[in-house]
Amino acid sequence: MDADKRKILSALCHGAIFLSTTIISVGIPIAILLLTDDSVVKTNAKESLNFHINIYIYAIIFGILIWLLIGIPLLVLLGIISFVMPIIAILNVINNPNKPYCYPFIFRLF
Repeated sequence: MDADKRKILSALCHGAIFLSTTIISVGIPIAILLLTDDSVVKTNAKESLNFHINIYIYAIIFGILIWLLIGIPLLVLLGIISFVMPIIAILNVINNPNKPYCYPFIFRLF
């Protein structure tokens, strides 16, 4: 696969979180994962899915912790992280399209 196509598909996987907080943001990396044969793009799609799942799990946990009053600042921090980390990932895959980006501090289910 050429570098430009790899950049676009990898960036789309990581940037899908900005499109919506519904099924669309998870559906794009899944679709790319199923439709591409490129190993770097597949790894980026898996990493994006893992990031999405982690964000949803942390949001549920922090939402439950709201009654302890620590959930509100944790949710704010999670919002910042869910905005900044995909931007870092997009910049990383654009600058180095031959290496998949790995998010730090997440649980990998795929």
